[in-house]
Amino acid sequence: MDLSTDYLGFKLPHPFMPGASPLADTLDGVRKLEDAGAAAIVMRSLFEEQLLQEQLLTHRYTDFHRDTFPEAGSFLPEPELFHLGPDTYLKHLRKVREAVKVPVIASLNGLTTSSWVEHAVLLEQAGASAIELNMFTIGADPAERSSDLETRAVELLRAVKARVKIPIAVKLSPFYSSLSNVAAQLDRAGAAGLVLFNRLFQPELDIEALEVRRVLHLSDSSELPLRLRWLGVLSSQVGCSLACSGGVHTVADAVKSLMTGADAVQVVSLLLRKGPGELTALKTGLVRWLEEHEYASLGQLRGSMNYETCPDPAAYLRANYLMLLQSWSPEK
Repeated sequence: MDLSTDYLGFKLPHPFMPGASPLADTLDGVRKLEDAGAAAIVMRSLFEEQLLQEQLLTHRYTDFHRDTFPEAGSFLPEPELFHLGPDTYLKHLRKVREAVKVPVIASLNGLTTSSWVEHAVLLEQAGASAIELNMFTIGADPAERSSDLETRAVELLRAVKARVKIPIAVKLSPFYSSLSNVAAQLDRAGAAGLVLFNRLFQPELDIEALEVRRVLHLSDSSELPLRLRWLGVLSSQVGCSLACSGGVHTVADAVKSLMTGADAVQVVSLLLRKGPGELTALKTGLVRWLEEHEYASLGQLRGSMNYETCPDPAAYLRANYLMLLQSWSPEK
C-alpha cells in the first residue's frame, strides 16, 4: 500500500510523526521514534521568552532588582523551567540531525520578531530540515485589534523567510476572527505548511489557596472535530501543506484527518501515554483500513471528504449548526 505523502516539500513514506514535545529531548528518545517509523521528527519549541532572557540577561537583571521591585522577578519564567536553552537547543539539534535520517523540524514559539529571525538562521545552520513557527497568543489587550495580530503573524513569517531557505510551517491557533483569511495570507506569504492547531492550555483556579494553577491535560479524541472542520475548509482553499495536530488517538481519527485534507498527522499525547510504538500501530492500522475499504493509495483518500468534495459541504458551515440545534429533542 502506497502511504507516501508530500509535506513541506519532503516526500515522506507515510503521514505520521511526533509533534513538538519532550519526546525528542534525548537522543535515545529520538532513535526510538525513528525505529518506530516516524516519518519526520518535530522538536519541542524554543520559546521567545527564552530568547529574550538570553538576549537581555533577564535572570541576572531581575535578581538584582528583586528586593526593590518584587514583581520584576515574575515577568518571565525562571531559566531552569526551560528544558533546553537556546545554546543547548542548537547543540541538541545538531546531534539529532546526525543521529537520524528522517527530516528534523525545529520549532519556535512566540509572536514577535524579537530575536526570532536570527535564531531561525542559527537553526538552519545547525541542520534543521524545516522550522515550525508556533504562533501562540492571547488577544487580551483591548487596544489591540484582531487585524494587528493577523498582520504580525504574516510579517513574522515574511521576516523569517527572508533570512532562511528551508521550509517554514506555521502552527496556528483556531481563534482568529477569520481563520480562512489568515491562512490564505500566510499561504500567499510563502508558508510551506500550516499546522492545525496549537493547544490553548487553560488556567485552573485553586479556590482554597487562591492561586491560578497551570495544569497540563493531555488531549483525547474529543479535540479532533475542530481540526477536522478547518482541515476540510482550508484544504480546498490553500495550496500549502496541512498537518493535523491534536486529537489523533486511533486509526479512525487518523483516517478522518486525512479524509478532510491533512498531508501529515502529528501525534503527541498518544505517544506520551503509550510510547513511540503507537506510530507503528497507526501506520499498520491505516494500511489495514485502506485495504479493507478498497483504496489503492493514501492519495486516493486524502481530501476526499473536504469542503469541496464531500457530499454535504454545508455540514462544515452554519447550516450544520442550525440543523443540529433544530433537530435536538430530549430523550423520552
